[in-house]
Amino acid sequence: MSNKLTLADYLVFIIYFILVASYGYWIYSKKRRVVADTKDYFLAEGSLTWWAIGASLIASNISAEQFIGMSGEGFFVGIAVAVYEWIAAVALIIVAIWFIPVYLKNHIYTMPQFLKTRYNHTVALIMAVFWLFLYIFINLTSILYLGALAINGLVGGQSFHLVMIGLAVFAIFITLGGMKVIGYTDVIQVTVLLIGGLATTYMALTMVSEKFGLGSSAIAGFTTLMKFAPDHFHMIFDKPSAGASQESINKYLILPGITMYYAGVWINNLNYWGCNQYIIQRALGADLQTARTGILFAGFLKLLMPVIVMLPGIVAYVLYKNGHLPELAGGSKDGAYSAILGFLPNGLKGLSLAALTAAIVASLAGKANSISTIFTLDIYKEYLHRNASEKQLVWVGRFFIVFAMVVGIIFTWDDWMGISSEGGYTFINKYTGYISPGVFATFLLGMFWQRTSGAAAIAGILSGFILSIFFGQFAPNVLGPETWLYTAFRNSNNVYEIPFFICMGWSFFFTVLLMVVISLAGEKVNTKAFVLDSHLFRLQSSTVVMMVFTLLILSALYIKFW
Repeated sequence: MSNKLTLADYLVFIIYFILVASYGYWIYSKKRRVVADTKDYFLAEGSLTWWAIGASLIASNISAEQFIGMSGEGFFVGIAVAVYEWIAAVALIIVAIWFIPVYLKNHIYTMPQFLKTRYNHTVALIMAVFWLFLYIFINLTSILYLGALAINGLVGGQSFHLVMIGLAVFAIFITLGGMKVIGYTDVIQVTVLLIGGLATTYMALTMVSEKFGLGSSAIAGFTTLMKFAPDHFHMIFDKPSAGASQESINKYLILPGITMYYAGVWINNLNYWGCNQYIIQRALGADLQTARTGILFAGFLKLLMPVIVMLPGIVAYVLYKNGHLPELAGGSKDGAYSAILGFLPNGLKGLSLAALTAAIVASLAGKANSISTIFTLDIYKEYLHRNASEKQLVWVGRFFIVFAMVVGIIFTWDDWMGISSEGGYTFINKYTGYISPGVFATFLLGMFWQRTSGAAAIAGILSGFILSIFFGQFAPNVLGPETWLYTAFRNSNNVYEIPFFICMGWSFFFTVLLMVVISLAGEKVNTKAFVLDSHLFRLQSSTVVMMVFTLLILSALYIKFW
């Protein structure tokens, strides 16, 4: 095994870089005359096609936290971690049917704008600040850290910080052209991601087959994985009993069996895909059918993602257990993907490097654009310079992209956020989960219950955050490790911990309860409530076909691996 890149690898990567950079510049030059307009810069002015919207959603979503973090969790827990991807496909169907029509009918361009339109300025400002902190200090830092870790591991050098800076600069270059450039370059990014990712998985399975003397067969390699790691091919974990191993407890803390399907995994996914500026922004400039088709296309692509980002982790586990990856002994599970890449032949390493870079840069660019959008339209224009021209707002947005990226690099430089100790994928989902219950409750009730008041929204956002911290950090010490609400288990640090999906579920439940009680004390129909017509939710036959096709595939996967 060698992590050194050859001339063929560098040539493949250079071709990828030139292709993305040239296409992005061509799109920017072609639309330069309108790029000074905020709707064009931040929303692509409705010019994205359904396939560009779907590709951009996936490119922005799949990044280092999936390639490295999910592969690492695949190494540790197996196929059960695919719940994040497969339930996301259902969440995207829900968003396409019920959420996106509400946004488009009410001309919503940013998530804080939704809160201002439905509730009041205070709610919007609170959430704008929340989102900026979350996107910069959790999302940007994790993408930069895991991305630099992966690429540095692949090239086998000591260039972690240089790689981090290079990724940031590449992403900044793309974002300066606005959402149109991001959206259409994401089509290339996703194509490279899929080709490179699938090729990597195919070669990894073939390698397993060869290591066990079964010839060069990817199918034989997959069968070997199921034979030597049967515990890694179950979607649902049983609740640990008395005397359970620490490893079993640690797995349950990450993915608490059937209980996470009661609420937590849905809150996590629906909030991410339906109430997240970073994601939904791609569809806000399109017409309803284009947006729906693009979102459903992304949902179908999500079904493929575990093959690309989770299966290599199981390959690494089986090879490690059979003595082929000794470098993983005592190391971080986040090193699994890089270890697999070291086995790849010349040229394919370059393609895998391109796929990984495409995923990282696309996510960084999308995240930076969303950070810029929220700051520029919801804070700068609203509170700092109401009379700013369109051109000024675009330049403020560009400046804030660079500022946010620099801050992200500073906090990632020495891993101040503790990403390595948590594990990349768990880090993101755990800390994002602190605000997800309150945000999702506020959006859900705001869309579909006309009585929900502004006071209830403020209480919901704050109580959701406070309750998430309470259940996540203090509940076992205050209420005890075993209650009718939850069971806490001792983690690797011998501290009682509640699975964070269960924390999210109860935080959401009590937040909704509080918001309902507060709203019932107010007027029967809030003056800012949205008026929803049933025709908004009518579906074209092509939309129904896409939904059914996705659900049938998902059902088959769960039946097979339950």
